[in-house]
Amino acid sequence: MSIIDNKKAFFDYFIEERYEAGIALEGWEVKAIRAGRAQIKEGYVVIKNGEIFLIGAHISPLTSTSTHVKADPVRTRKLLLKADEIKKLIGKVEQRGYTLVPINLHYSKGLVKCEIGLAKGKKLHDKRETEKQRDWEREKARLMRTPT
Repeated sequence: MSIIDNKKAFFDYFIEERYEAGIALEGWEVKAIRAGRAQIKEGYVVIKNGEIFLIGAHISPLTSTSTHVKADPVRTRKLLLKADEIKKLIGKVEQRGYTLVPINLHYSKGLVKCEIGLAKGKKLHDKRETEKQRDWEREKARLMRTPT
């Protein structure tokens, strides 16, 4: 069940592979995410010292649950993946010009997970082509619905 989607990631990048990662969250962050107060549009994923971190994702604290905690809405959050997956991602990101982008936040067995994508950037003409394809699909669906 998806909580938040990053539609901008599909507009700006070709997503080649997807990975599901756990997130190291604090209690107030989990409650805020469950209330739908998170945004990952401006977030990105970086690799530091063999670990993967989510930077720039914004989780707004709830006023009722975050009274005793000094909340930082855009703090760096560690992503949890298996060691072999991390090694594979490090190799691809460093050698082949790929980047890692957060695609969505979702629930998996009651836990909040982040789906990250191994992506290559789109050029301007690729974005235009994507837009044309989307418009054509919409037009085709409209024509199929219209009774003759």
